[in-house]
Amino acid sequence: MQLTGSEIVIECLKEQGVDTVFGYPGGSILNIYDALYRHSSEIRHILTSHEQGAAHAADGYARATGKVGVCMATSGPGATNLVTGIATAYMDSVPMVAITANVNLPMLGKDSFQEVDIAGVTIPITKHSYIVKNVAELAPTLRRAFEIARSGRPGPVLVDITKDVTAAVCEYNPEKPPERERSVSYTKEEFEQVLEYINQAQRPYIYLGGGAILSEASEEVAEFAELIDAPVCDTLMAKGAFDGTSPRYTGMIGMHGTKTSNLGVSQCDLLIALGARFSDRVIGNPKKFAEGAKIVHIDIDAAEINKNIRVDASLVGDLKLALTQLNRSITKKKHTEWMNTIMQLKAKYPLKYDDENLSCPYIMETIDRVTKGEAIITTDVGQHQMWAAQFYRYTKPRTFLSSGGLGTMGYGLGACIGAQVGKPDMLCINIAGDGCFRMNMNELATASRYNIPIIQVVINNHVLGMVRQWQTLFYGKRYSQTVLNDKVDFCKVAEGLGCAAIRVTKKEEVAEALEKAIAMKAPVLIECVIPEDDKVFPMVPAGAPITEVFDGDDLKEKTT
Repeated sequence: MQLTGSEIVIECLKEQGVDTVFGYPGGSILNIYDALYRHSSEIRHILTSHEQGAAHAADGYARATGKVGVCMATSGPGATNLVTGIATAYMDSVPMVAITANVNLPMLGKDSFQEVDIAGVTIPITKHSYIVKNVAELAPTLRRAFEIARSGRPGPVLVDITKDVTAAVCEYNPEKPPERERSVSYTKEEFEQVLEYINQAQRPYIYLGGGAILSEASEEVAEFAELIDAPVCDTLMAKGAFDGTSPRYTGMIGMHGTKTSNLGVSQCDLLIALGARFSDRVIGNPKKFAEGAKIVHIDIDAAEINKNIRVDASLVGDLKLALTQLNRSITKKKHTEWMNTIMQLKAKYPLKYDDENLSCPYIMETIDRVTKGEAIITTDVGQHQMWAAQFYRYTKPRTFLSSGGLGTMGYGLGACIGAQVGKPDMLCINIAGDGCFRMNMNELATASRYNIPIIQVVINNHVLGMVRQWQTLFYGKRYSQTVLNDKVDFCKVAEGLGCAAIRVTKKEEVAEALEKAIAMKAPVLIECVIPEDDKVFPMVPAGAPITEVFDGDDLKEKTT
């Protein structure tokens, strides 16, 4: 059948099973929005307050559902406003397709009004970027974009379309998307080497990364941990891939990881990294990381093997498939002495905090209790992000959404909206510091416009908390531009943007505020005022070995 380019875009989205698009219209993309209008009963469009919010919402939708998220923007500033959200998705391997429209083909390269080479701009932060200049190439390009976004190590793909292509007419023939294929590329010898290391190990430790969630390997990870009788630590991106209430679970590893995980990994004789990338925030000083251990790395991306840490053996391939094959080949191990050592570390070094005043750790524990651990938690970046990772017990994958690799302030609210749209039966709560919330708080208007029942918790300490913490510990308390003690009233802002608002200043008010917000089934902001000097512990200084992890008690001993 003969269709215009804009109609082909819509038909291709329907082919791919897309039910929601997040975006913001403009001149160059008007033809696509006109087609979207005619198909509004099939594809829901969420108009965000800013294009960055659209990208974060598509990201949150993808992380929560496992599907490809889709966002749209017009040319020029509309397209460039997507860039931070695209980079966020790229760093955390989130499947996303960003569709932009550009000026007419004859106007390209002439500094035309709102012309930007967005395909060129996004080359370093996408798996692939396209500019479509011929309507005959439009459908094949969109299909390739979705396939690239979700295959292998997922990630964002940008498709830029000149406006005249969206108006041109072409023959369109529908196609069914291919089924997801899982594959591995390791040899029999590599597989047997990994098995040998597992059989020889007396003190194995599992280090879990976000790949365990992306490959949907949670059940296989749990079986693997039981088979080799090992403790499990995780990264920020892996929260929920392993049951956070399991006795085997020892918490995060790295800069704000638990003492148990950091010290335990440093004592193990075999470290098994599953879908992880050995980021600098995890390994600290690479020369001192897991010095006494053999290291096995299983990952779908061959480029990650030996990139940051030299390993002794590796398997390249889909983690779910690789673990399935390993689990069939392993005879059950028993490492009683090693597990007892880890249990002793857990008993000696529990996560703790000052419980006299209202604090974010207390708020997170209360959210965990009130929701019975059945919520999707999104976060922005900073102290509250670490507290949300430490003090809420994640038991299921795709329930903790956060910007890990890029560390994007302003990510959480858009992501929370996307998660709630993708998972309407789940309670979705965004945790943001007051500094982060200022970045994209305009997206509360999006939540109120569509009555998306998110709960926005603002942890208000009137400072840029994590930066201030570094200034306190390493910069002689010189608080350069980190104090936010101004006249902004977040509750009034929320009410002005159409949301309900509750202010909490005491511990005993937290549970009641949460229960009230949940019962409203509408977008609600809860502002929680906490002390400005609360700190995230444990902590490892940047670049130091993770064995140098310290907490508040260690600091007190050092200064007395």
